[in-house]
Amino acid sequence: MSPKQAPHLGVDPYFPTHGDTRYRVHRYELALDYKPGPNRLGGSARLTAVAGGEPLREFTLDLNDFRIGRVLVDGRAAHYTHRGGKLRIRPAKALAAGAAFTVEVHYSGNPKPVRSPWGGVGWEELTDGALVASQPIGAPSWYPCNDRPADKASYQIAITTPSPYSVLVGGRLLTRTTRGSTTTWVYEQAAPTSSYLVCVSIGQYELLRLGGPDTGEVPQQAHVPARLVPQATHDFGRQGAMMRLFEELFGPYPFDGYTVVVADEELDVPVEAQGVATFGTNHVDGARGSERLIAHELAHQWFGNSVTVADWRHIWLNEGFAKYAEWIWSERSGGRPAAHHAAVAHSLLAGLPQDLRLADPGRDRMFDDRLYERGGLAVHALRCALGDESFFRMVKDWTTLNRHGVVGTAGFTAHVRRYPSRRPVDGVLEAWLHETLLPPPPIPG
Repeated sequence: MSPKQAPHLGVDPYFPTHGDTRYRVHRYELALDYKPGPNRLGGSARLTAVAGGEPLREFTLDLNDFRIGRVLVDGRAAHYTHRGGKLRIRPAKALAAGAAFTVEVHYSGNPKPVRSPWGGVGWEELTDGALVASQPIGAPSWYPCNDRPADKASYQIAITTPSPYSVLVGGRLLTRTTRGSTTTWVYEQAAPTSSYLVCVSIGQYELLRLGGPDTGEVPQQAHVPARLVPQATHDFGRQGAMMRLFEELFGPYPFDGYTVVVADEELDVPVEAQGVATFGTNHVDGARGSERLIAHELAHQWFGNSVTVADWRHIWLNEGFAKYAEWIWSERSGGRPAAHHAAVAHSLLAGLPQDLRLADPGRDRMFDDRLYERGGLAVHALRCALGDESFFRMVKDWTTLNRHGVVGTAGFTAHVRRYPSRRPVDGVLEAWLHETLLPPPPIPG
């Protein structure tokens, strides 16, 4: 097993009750039925997993408030309890250290978001349909999982809904089968995926092709409400050019394709998932008013989805690079240069409290706007210290070496130090990542 695939066994300090470090999941197979009217979800989840270094007499899965039908371990009925979002399972026979095993959970109920400091996250019932936006702890709102970002697995997801609805899941659509008034959609996500990055969108959408093999590009599509097709066609019209630029700078796109969903609802912010980004109707105006957000969500496919943080202390590695990708797209597409955006961000941060440590912001500040802006500035400061040639080589090597892997801040700083620089990078890394005081504006070397 390569280092990037090795399981990270530490408990996430921001969410210590989520996940179970005593095992890791290799694959999830979900077979679900969803009825939009009553918001009723039911079916089964089959997990293929491997025990850790100790015999496994019991283990836990994260799952919200559903009725449990039965639980099987290696095909045999297991004892279980389910309370407080934890499904505790005791196999009929203890599992040997390092043993592969399967867990099958049959469940049903009305999915609802998981409560968090940022409101409900996870499964959200819409006026007509549903969507899943799980970052950071919403996955248990709709399926049983080992809910920690370091435990990445492959997925096969089958969802049956009334036929007028489209079902969109990250990954490759294997089959779509209609029987009577319902249709079953089966998706395969072969790339290692964190539980929070598995998404579902269910709604009545029109399909737009944004790129694909015929044009020599990564397959790209958008699913939007019919009335917004003209505006969305314009707003996402430069996404193909973004994809080409990001592949040039960050390396080959890490998944089979990229899907954009415009949910028929207003959303506070767009949300990334594995191979998918979900926007709200308020992000589509026909004037490319949200184009920076389109760049931001696309960049997350490299930073956050393929290269995933080991735990949530390191979220700046996701958001800092996605923010900087906004500035790079502006710079390369005829807009303001990255240095201008960095200056604006620095001026903004200078007028705000300086008590956020980028490399470990604390749970309550992990989505603070200052983390995004300071993260982008930290990346720009490294570009100024390294120089463009060394900087962009460093970034592409980072995404390539850690493709589909799990990373942290210490690994990133060690990576940066391997590259020639115009100015010493240790001071830059320390000031921007580990201190709270805002450093002076970055100046090219």
